[in-house]
Amino acid sequence: MDVRHLAARAVARVGALRTRIRRIERREKVAFGRWIENTNNLLHLSILLIIPVLIAGVTLISNSVSTLSFLLFPPLASGSYTLFSDPEGRYASPVKFVVALTVGALCGLVAVGFAGWAYGPTGTAVVHPSAAALAIFLAGVTTWALDVEAPSAFSTALLTLVTGDVNPEEYVVSIFFASFVIAIAFTVWREQFYERRAEYLYGTVRGDDHVLVPMRGETATQTAFFAARLAAAHSAGKVVLLDVLPPTPADESDANSGAEGEADADLDAETDASVERLESCAHKLRTQLGVPVEIAVARGDPLTATTEAAANTNSDLVVTPYEEDRGLLSDYIRGLFGGSYDTVAFRSTGETYRWRRILVLVSRPGDAAHAMIDFATRLAGKTGSVSVTTCITSEVERRPAESKLANLVETADGNIETRVARADVTGFIASNAATYDLVVLGSSGDRSPASRFIAPPTFERIREIDCDVAVFDRGH
Repeated sequence: MDVRHLAARAVARVGALRTRIRRIERREKVAFGRWIENTNNLLHLSILLIIPVLIAGVTLISNSVSTLSFLLFPPLASGSYTLFSDPEGRYASPVKFVVALTVGALCGLVAVGFAGWAYGPTGTAVVHPSAAALAIFLAGVTTWALDVEAPSAFSTALLTLVTGDVNPEEYVVSIFFASFVIAIAFTVWREQFYERRAEYLYGTVRGDDHVLVPMRGETATQTAFFAARLAAAHSAGKVVLLDVLPPTPADESDANSGAEGEADADLDAETDASVERLESCAHKLRTQLGVPVEIAVARGDPLTATTEAAANTNSDLVVTPYEEDRGLLSDYIRGLFGGSYDTVAFRSTGETYRWRRILVLVSRPGDAAHAMIDFATRLAGKTGSVSVTTCITSEVERRPAESKLANLVETADGNIETRVARADVTGFIASNAATYDLVVLGSSGDRSPASRFIAPPTFERIREIDCDVAVFDRGH
């Protein structure tokens, strides 16, 4: 084996290693993107990254100003955590944050004055019990009266009593300015990032403009209208109608030219009929919904042809009619659900071309839940309504479930309600489906095969409901 051959093999191995590393990096990037789409994960990450920087900034200032006390840090750290951990909660007002900490320090200052008047000088290391009780009482009464109650107010009230070499008056001023800096940083973060996180983080809000529709089965037209309404909600929306024909028979060596000519004519006729059918549906979509529509005809394996068409047409969402084979998902749908494109399997029960009352079932926060809510609001429009619902098994789960739903819907626009139902999800859908035009739920693609075997996906257990169903699967 010569040197050139060895060098070529080494270069090939290095190239393969680089390709594998890039593939791993892309996979990890996608996984991180989906992880951070969970609002709870986003808040925890923000706390880990932002609060240390803010406290470091205050520390830098305190080191350069000798009159600032290290006792600033405990109430600032706890108050900052309260702000960033629940940006839409009861204590998430920057004004109340500043006022509460400052008022608490002022109440402590009053208690210091009372202790000096009642007991005389007692030294900086001694705090009289009555002064501590008075500081807490005044903080509670004052923050209650001003409607600025916050846990950190009580800590500043007590810490003012033990400021050491720093005058209590200087401590109060320091609390005000330090809390003001924290409040400004929080306001900028909340308004410029947190409240716009759907714009930055949630892929379906920015994408899923180009929708590919495989025209399969008897409900292909209803599915095309469903896809077109999704696309029409975005200004850059476009629909591509795809028909996949059987593969061309292989030429046989002994076939005569006449037979070949007949086969070609049959293939051309089949293609022309397919184009005519697609154009008829495309014309309806253009005239009724005003959305741009293209058509495509392919031959070959349906799954392979669909994924290739999605790539060739720059589509980011596939909407296909729902298909079953002996009571289970067809191989075609399973292949799309396991692929790289976001996919919706749409099961139509009638001639509905408009969906105004939509039920979205979510089991856990994340990218799939945000995508389903986004699709529902697109379909419902300004005049429709969306009910985002989760089912629980015990009352202990109610508050966390309500918080989860609130985080999910606060970035979405439209007429949206949240609902926590203490019921089995299948029974809940069966009891309520009649009041909705559409039920949207996930494909359970993140569950293990064993879990899916023990408890089949919800969409496989609701075959008899009189309502359209859209099953969403997030691409990999």
